[in-house]
Amino acid sequence: MTGSLIQQLQDIVGRRYVHTGARGTRRFRRGYRYGDGEILAAVEPGTLVEQWRVLEACVAADVAIIFQAANTGLTGGSTPFGDGYDRPIVIISTLRNRRIDLLDHGRQVLCMPGATLDQLERMLKPLGREPHSVIGSSCIGASVTGGICNNSGGSLVQRGPAYTQLSLFAQVDAQGRLHLVNHLGIRLGGQPLDILTRLDAGSYTEADVDFPQGAQASDIEYKDHVRDITAHTPARFNADPRRHYEASGSAGKIGVFAVRLDTFAVAKEEKVFYIGTSDPAELQAIRRHILANFKNLPIAGEYMHADAFRAAQVWGKDLYLFIRTFGTVNVPRAFAAKSWFDGLTERFGLGKAVSDHLLQFASRFLPEQMPKRLIDCRDTYPHHLMIRAGDGCISETRDYLASLFPSKAGNFIECTEAEGKAAFLNRFTVGSAVVRYRAVHSRTVEDIVALDVALPRDTIDWFETLPDEISDKMALKIYVGHFLCHVMHQEYLVKKGVDCEALEHEICALLDARGAEYPAEHNVGHLYEAKPALQDFYRSLDPTNTFNPGIGKTSKCRHWH
Repeated sequence: MTGSLIQQLQDIVGRRYVHTGARGTRRFRRGYRYGDGEILAAVEPGTLVEQWRVLEACVAADVAIIFQAANTGLTGGSTPFGDGYDRPIVIISTLRNRRIDLLDHGRQVLCMPGATLDQLERMLKPLGREPHSVIGSSCIGASVTGGICNNSGGSLVQRGPAYTQLSLFAQVDAQGRLHLVNHLGIRLGGQPLDILTRLDAGSYTEADVDFPQGAQASDIEYKDHVRDITAHTPARFNADPRRHYEASGSAGKIGVFAVRLDTFAVAKEEKVFYIGTSDPAELQAIRRHILANFKNLPIAGEYMHADAFRAAQVWGKDLYLFIRTFGTVNVPRAFAAKSWFDGLTERFGLGKAVSDHLLQFASRFLPEQMPKRLIDCRDTYPHHLMIRAGDGCISETRDYLASLFPSKAGNFIECTEAEGKAAFLNRFTVGSAVVRYRAVHSRTVEDIVALDVALPRDTIDWFETLPDEISDKMALKIYVGHFLCHVMHQEYLVKKGVDCEALEHEICALLDARGAEYPAEHNVGHLYEAKPALQDFYRSLDPTNTFNPGIGKTSKCRHWH
């Protein structure tokens, strides 16, 4: 039966785009940071019609299905995870379907399932507009659809979680029947093949595009929601039902074919202010004042501990310089090449981290990438806050910071354009730097425990202080975050021999006592347990548990048994 399915898939997309065997499927079944497991095949449809036909064949064969785009997730949410599945798994990779259509003169976009944030950002730039998220808001190379399915929040203060009520998706009902649901607000026909054929060809006109009253293509309330600094709940977190709607927050429990999203005007002028302090209370006071009193909110407000600065500076150096030299558009290709090389070395018994050792060795001979004033700030202050202000917010930020600094604990820099770009790029190489550190220190590091934490909006004592009995189990602690939204990314490189799962439970108990929610903006993946309301949402989308079974530590079996 599985051989028959593979033949069907080859007939649909061509042999070249059906991958089988351990080596052939490695880059699909192994997550960027977590996740791996046996799969029957990985399939790369080249059109939406092919994607539908692949899906039909998989549903008829009663296999488990995982839709995957860029596979840049940090929690293993788009790959299998170990064993325990009661059916073979097929991964459907959407990356060949990358087209983006501009709607309403670019004020909205229609994105096919493999379109990336970087691709969208470059398309919108000549129009003076940008997407919900930009480089690094979730992960370099990430897909637009992945952001929607995960409710990814991103770094941009005014925009909240990625969200839309306008999407085209496939769903399997309780009787096991496959349906295509067109809620794009675009008239494309009534039957699945009619809809998808027209969409593949782009054969629709402005007259076919409706703007349904009340249908949102972004989280339009968030800019007011985030300002409520007296609220006992976080501004945004993955399990928040206010932003669960069909594709939005679906975590792969339906098969998404297209999403329609708002775009946003780019600021005419931007300026980065870099604050360093030895007192975390200073940063909290700044956060609360900005959110409560500024007429214009900043574009972004990113926290970075000095240890995270150093880690990114050393272990993310090659990625930083690669992006600065070749641009983000080439990052997915570089990661694919690295995955291929790692698969080759693993096959010959040399291990799966040879490329990391070689790249890290080579980076020692590369020039220093960080400006001197930022390095001096790193060496002087443990806590750093980067505020990217635009237009009217620039003078508000400059005047406010000038009234505070220099203080006994800190000071600020008004960055040059080069310093501002360097600061934010260094911040957004942290995730890759952590993975590199683990690979190069495999003899002393057991693994990464990564927590994506949303603190209540009214939290005052925000910076984590761990008891010695927990802290002593860690080789390195990394703290960064979207500070104005009170979203913290806390990554712990755990010493060899320590039980990572037990350690995570200890830390989570402390977070629970603080009223935190987690994950904040990443998918629950296979690392977090989906809360009851989130599990109910998944069941409503996928009553037979056909798509992405096991997500959120739920059942991996048919019908949720």
